[in-house]
Parts: sequence; structure tokens; C-alpha cells
Amino acid sequence: MGKGSKKRKDPEELGDAPPAKDHAEDEDDESDEEMDMLNVDFEWFDPSPDVDFHGLKTLMRQLLDVDNQLFNLSELADMILAQPLLGSTVKVDGLESDPYAFLTVLNLHEHKDKQVVKDLTKYFAQKASSSSSLSQLPSLLDPSSPSQVGLILTERFINMPSEIVPPMYTMLQEEIQWALDEKEPYQFSHYLILSKTYLEIESKLDMEDNRPNKKKRKDGGAEVFYFHPEDEVLHKHALAHATYEYTKQGDEGASDAKRAFQDAGIKPMGHLILIEASKFADAVKAVGEYLGGPAAQA
Repeated sequence: MGKGSKKRKDPEELGDAPPAKDHAEDEDDESDEEMDMLNVDFEWFDPSPDVDFHGLKTLMRQLLDVDNQLFNLSELADMILAQPLLGSTVKVDGLESDPYAFLTVLNLHEHKDKQVVKDLTKYFAQKASSSSSLSQLPSLLDPSSPSQVGLILTERFINMPSEIVPPMYTMLQEEIQWALDEKEPYQFSHYLILSKTYLEIESKLDMEDNRPNKKKRKDGGAEVFYFHPEDEVLHKHALAHATYEYTKQGDEGASDAKRAFQDAGIKPMGHLILIEASKFADAVKAVGEYLGGPAAQA
């Protein structure tokens, strides 16, 4: 898919006002309101150092949730923008507009001396230590390890359709190969994808009102939900994956603020997916088959 060219329109339910009806029709069909479908032209671009700095920081704050405070996001954004031919942004109003989504990969070994990378690798190693499934991650992230881990960072605004994701992964594959052809340092042994999940928890307001608890799974554990639906597909091709608690804890009342959308509270969690490089192409193909999306254009 060529970046910067118009793609087919993707319908997105954004909740526009329903079409006007006369009074009689309202009475006959009041319970069957129709939502307008707003067609949006999504465009894919290379990261732009002149435009995308603040937009990338905003998306990374969302990706890292409360733990974004632990990292220098300006340094991280600069690293992403220093490799403008690798990774993608998605926009709806041309190159000069802010990105609504992005995806990129960073070579953690190549940038091991940068402070933000030191902070991230230490953070990931600490989170992995609390999960038996990610027990090998700390050794892979060790600066002395021969392993080459590519950190995939991707986030999008919550109302963005998931169909924008497969093209970003497909283009990343192509760009990595082009970079390798130019002898650039992107020969990875593993990919580490940073993502986020959430748990539905009993709301503080429910506890105060003595309302019945939300039903739990039969095994007694809390059900995990995914902000990024592609994560469940990536799991099938992963060496390991795990959800972890954030280091920083948000305001206790924050979960109740989301009760306008659902009765349960929401507890965001971090999520890591480790994929061997040899399995990455199949994972990308599976994501495309699951989510669909615009066909590639030359």
C-alpha cells in the first residue's frame, strides 16, 4: 500500500444525528432510530518530524496509560521520528494534520544507550518477572544478549476502526525488508509488542449501594478484555504473552467515571506479546485475515 494516497472509504459509526422524520413516522418507528454512517478517507503516511511530534506523544500517553509518567516521551517521539521511512501514521485530513494512529518498531539493542530505552527495558524486565510465561524476556532484553529485540509501538484513538491495523503491519514488514536491503540494523530475532487490556471490576458505587457483584468466570479469575482486538490473533503466533499491573495507580474513582458506558468499573492493565521473528509474517497475515481492511495499493 502506498502511503499518502487516498484509500477506499471506511465506514465508521460516529453517532451523527439521525435523519429527520415527520411526526407520524416518529410515532410509528420511534424505537428504531437510524444512525448515519460517516464515510472517512483514511490516509497512511511516513512519520513526519515536522508535524507528528505532539501527536505521537499523545498516542503514547494513551498506550502507556498512567505509567507514561515513568518515561521521557519526548525522547521516545524523537527516536520514532528519526527513522521516518520505518513505520506509519494514519490521518484523516492530510499530511499536516495530527495522527489518529501510528505503528513503528525500535531496535532496543541499537538504542540501548538512550535513557528512555534503558527505562523501558528495565520496566519490561520487571513486569516480565511477575509472569512465568515471560520468564525469558529479561535475558533477551539484557544489553549483553546477542538477541535483537524490536519493540513494536502502536496505538490509535478509541473510535478508530480496527481495519486500519493490517495495512500498518503489512507496510512495516515491507519497510523492514527494505531497510535490511540497505544494511540497516533491523535484523530482529524477536518482536515485543506493547499493548493494553482491561478488567471489569466491581464499581465503588456498586459496593456502596450493596448491589450484586458482577458474575465472575467459573475458574474464579477476572475476564480480560482487549483494547486492540488483533492481540488475540497475535497470541496464537506468540512465544509468550502476559498482562501486568501498572506501576502507577490511578485515582480510585477513575473507574466509576466510566460507568456511563458500562455498569462495571474498568481497570486498565499493560500487556506484552513476544513473537519470534520467524513467526512474525504469519502473525501479520493472520491479523489481516481477521480484521480485513483496505487492499494494498501500489
